[in-house]
Amino acid sequence: MHEISLCENIREIIEEQAKRDGFSRVNRVWLEVGPLSCVEPDALRFGFDVVMRGSVAEEASVEITTPPAKARCLACQTTATIGQRYDPCPTCGAGPMEIIQGDAFKISKLEVV
Repeated sequence: MHEISLCENIREIIEEQAKRDGFSRVNRVWLEVGPLSCVEPDALRFGFDVVMRGSVAEEASVEITTPPAKARCLACQTTATIGQRYDPCPTCGAGPMEIIQGDAFKISKLEVV
């Protein structure tokens, strides 16, 4: 379950940001988890609560958004929503397509005090 180590990285980033910006508590964390990121949102939610204990984000809630995966066909330049990394182009059938959205994992926003 690599989501625990991802949560530890999130905690480190939040703690560094708190020192830099001078906030003492995080109320809410928004994460963007792309469907192609190989991150399981439910495991991330579970790990988040455990890993944030004793940090400025100890009582924070976590909101996870999952944008659709999109790719551009290198042959015909069509942009389409895809379900898997190696889906062929729905217009011309060529593949693989270039991923342009949906493989990211990032902190998108913090609500702090």
